[in-house]
Amino acid sequence: METKILDQNNIEIVGQLLRNGEIVAFPTETVYGLAANAIDEAAVTKVFAAKDRPQDNPLNVLVETKDMMKQLTVDIPDYVDVLVDTFSPGPITYVLKNAGKVAPNVSGDLTTIGVRIPDHPIALSILKYTGLPLAAPSANKSGRPSPTTAQHVIHDLSGEIAAIVDGGKTNVGLESTVIDCTGEIPMILRTGLITKEDITEVVGACDMAPSLEMPSNKYKHYTPEVPLILVQSETQLIELVEEEKRKNKRVGVIVPEAVQDMHVQKMYILGKEETENARNLYDVLRAIQKTEVDVVISAPFKSKIVMNRLEQAASKVVHKAD
Repeated sequence: METKILDQNNIEIVGQLLRNGEIVAFPTETVYGLAANAIDEAAVTKVFAAKDRPQDNPLNVLVETKDMMKQLTVDIPDYVDVLVDTFSPGPITYVLKNAGKVAPNVSGDLTTIGVRIPDHPIALSILKYTGLPLAAPSANKSGRPSPTTAQHVIHDLSGEIAAIVDGGKTNVGLESTVIDCTGEIPMILRTGLITKEDITEVVGACDMAPSLEMPSNKYKHYTPEVPLILVQSETQLIELVEEEKRKNKRVGVIVPEAVQDMHVQKMYILGKEETENARNLYDVLRAIQKTEVDVVISAPFKSKIVMNRLEQAASKVVHKAD
C-alpha cells in the first residue's frame, strides 16, 4: 500500500478515506493518532493489524463535541458535564459506560469506552468533516514510543496505512490523562497533563487507581532499542555511568541539560522545563539507537508524568535504597 503524506489542506481527502473504511494518522495535541471509523468493525480491525496491537487492548474514541460523547455513552454522572466544560477540548479521556453504538472491537469486550475531545485544529477539522466518532490509539507500532511527529509515524507505519497528515510536532507530547467516570467520583487510570489536583479543584474529589491500572498496562510501552535504566538521584547516575563504562559498554544518558564533565557516548537532552521534558521525551526515546549505544541511563526528572513514562519504558529502575 502507498501511504499518502497529506497536510491540513487535504481534510476532504482524509474524510473520504475514513468514510471508505481506510485508516489515517493525524496529529492531536497529545500524540499522533491512528484513526478509523469507530462504527465500522472492519476498519477498526485494520488499526489493530497495523499497530500489531492485541485485540484485548481497547481503543479510545475521539469525538468533536460533548453531544456526540453523550450519544456513545450511558449513565453519565453529573460531574462529567463539569469536567468536560472545564477541560475539553483537551488532553483528558473520559471512561464511561458504553451505549453500544461503536463497533464491538473498539472496546475489547469491555462494558466501557474511553472518549476524548482533542484540542488540535486538524483533528477537530477531520472530526467535523466526517461527523464520525473515530477510534484513534497512538499511531505507532505497539510497544514503541508514541509518535509526536509525522516522521515517527512514517518510520513505524509507512506502507501499512492509507495516509498520514503532517501537522508538525505535537504540543503536549504525552498521552492524555485517563479518568474512570463510572463511579461516584472520578478515578485516574493514567496520569497526564491534567492532574488529580486539577480535577479535585473542579469537582471536589478525585481518586487515583491503586496502581494506575488500565487494560493496556499489561503490555510494555515506550521501549527504546537498548536497555534503559532509570535512577532516582544524580549520584546514582554518575556511579552507574562509571560502572557500565567499566564493562566496556557504550553509555548514553538522558539528562535535563548537557553535563560537561560526564564522558559518555551519547547525551540525550530533555530540557530544563517540565513542559520541555514532556514534549521531548518520545523524540529522545526514539533517537536511542543500538548502533550508537549499548545502554542508556536516565537521570530523575521533576515531572511526575515524565517519570511515570520513563518507569514504564525502563528495563530497570534503581531505587534510592538500592
